Amino acid sequence: MWAGGHLVLSIGFLPQALKHRDLSIIQHFEKHYERVGIPALLLQVITGVWMGTIYMPVGSWLTLASPHHVYLWTKFALLAGTIVLAVHARFFIIPRLTIEKLSSLAMHIILATILAVGFVVTGLSFRFSYP
Repeated sequence: MWAGGHLVLSIGFLPQALKHRDLSIIQHFEKHYERVGIPALLLQVITGVWMGTIYMPVGSWLTLASPHHVYLWTKFALLAGTIVLAVHARFFIIPRLTIEKLSSLAMHIILATILAVGFVVTGLSFRFSYP
């Protein structure tokens, strides 16, 4: 849901907003998506941690002893990047959003989408790799 929503936003809505220079296209999408997207991200974090506990003991998480450890830390890095982007957008871009700053928001949307897809790829790698 998190990655899919960002893909829809990046591929479907963002190009139209940029083409027509219309902030309302993004604002309308975000208004409806946020109710589902944020819980989806939280669920993704919870299930990611749960998956980590299935494949390796929590006490060994501080090492890079296996591919699973690398995937786990990759997911933590993706999460940190997602949080940084969200906080920056929420406090520094969205409150001052104008049509002139739409390209800055577009970069945030694209980066968030890349991170979201990274979550999916890393999760699949985690799940289907052999220790």
